[in-house]
Amino acid sequence: LLFNSFLGVLFMDQNEVLFDRAQKSIPGGVNSPVRAFRSVGGAPRFIKKALGPHMYDVEGKQYIDYIGSWGPMILGHNNPHVIEAVKEAVDNGLSFGAPTVGEIDIAEEIKRLIPSVEEVRLVSSGTEAGMSAIRLARGYTGRNKIVKFEGCYHGHSDSLLVKGGSGLLTFGTPSSAGVPTAVTNDTIVLEYNNPKQLKELFDKEGDEIACVIVEAVAGNMNMVPATQEFLETMREETAKHGTVLIVDEVMTGFRVALGGAQSLYHIDPDITMFGKVIGGGMPVAAFGGKRDIMNSVAPLGPVYQAGTLSGNPVAVTCGLATLHEIQQPGFYKRLSEQTAKLVKGLGAMAKKHGVAFSAQSIGGMFGIYFRGKCPTSFKEVMECDADRFKTFFHAMLDNGVYLAPSIYEAGFVSITHDDSVIARTLEAADEAFAKVKRVHG
Repeated sequence: LLFNSFLGVLFMDQNEVLFDRAQKSIPGGVNSPVRAFRSVGGAPRFIKKALGPHMYDVEGKQYIDYIGSWGPMILGHNNPHVIEAVKEAVDNGLSFGAPTVGEIDIAEEIKRLIPSVEEVRLVSSGTEAGMSAIRLARGYTGRNKIVKFEGCYHGHSDSLLVKGGSGLLTFGTPSSAGVPTAVTNDTIVLEYNNPKQLKELFDKEGDEIACVIVEAVAGNMNMVPATQEFLETMREETAKHGTVLIVDEVMTGFRVALGGAQSLYHIDPDITMFGKVIGGGMPVAAFGGKRDIMNSVAPLGPVYQAGTLSGNPVAVTCGLATLHEIQQPGFYKRLSEQTAKLVKGLGAMAKKHGVAFSAQSIGGMFGIYFRGKCPTSFKEVMECDADRFKTFFHAMLDNGVYLAPSIYEAGFVSITHDDSVIARTLEAADEAFAKVKRVHG
């Protein structure tokens, strides 16, 4: 019996062994909730290494990666030019707590690529960028009320952790323990892609609103693009009432286009949040915008913001090398074509097996939905079939395709996802949709 028990442990999947071990030291066994596989079931995969479009777990199994570290790995994993630049930076030191040339270089590069940005402040995470951008908007306008939209996620700062309400003027209730109601009393939650509701709010309370914060392409209720009318109404109303418009491009910046989502919609925000791609896989984020607003940030102005590791020299080098690589001729055309090819192929496979399904893409970002039509709002996202997604997710994972383990997360393609990788993905999808049909009818 002892020997059999030893053999059982010896031949257990090491991902399960590690997950069991992790749960004894880390809350839920993970350091970010979606990694826990709670919404799909099973043990998460512990990744040992990655290269190009592939990741390899501790068992040595290869996966085609459609998470891309949740967006940053637009070049694929371990791009040689980026790795070389990072190694050189490491040789010079890990952190100084003093200014470096790299901070200027990346700020200038962001300014050059994003015309709405005149000054940039570097931080270490998207959450930090969102928290700082809202504080800046409040400090600049002298107002307290902020507007966000159902299904849009801007980090886990207190004032933004509110449930998405329905109906005009739904004030946010905290959606996390530890967030006092008083903190979210000035957070107004509106429906995404509802310009009429937005205009009605501004007609009543526009002069009291410090800022509107929005994802032009939402990525945390799966991928849901904004409509042109919605964003144009937002820009018109905020400009009319002296309200700061914050466009959250932590996910979309340099991912859907070289100029970000704002270049696709021709929107000129007052403040933009960046992250993910500008770090190339290391912790770099930023908020930037109009000079008169940014000059309210300390040390020039009264809005305090600071960070010991902001502009870390190694992380900034990684991000800058990534920004240089994505400017190669034809990069975004190729990236968009491959992502569209994936989405079209998935739709064809679903149709072949008679499974209600839809999908869409923008640049190197895509959404898949177990619903007949692509959703345009949080309410419609909630209509997607979670059980069918779970079956599909695990069938794909078993066949070596790593999708986001949640029905509410967007997917990402890198420039290394060539035709052969897409073809292998669609072969796996053929089997996965067949299983969905067998299990769910």
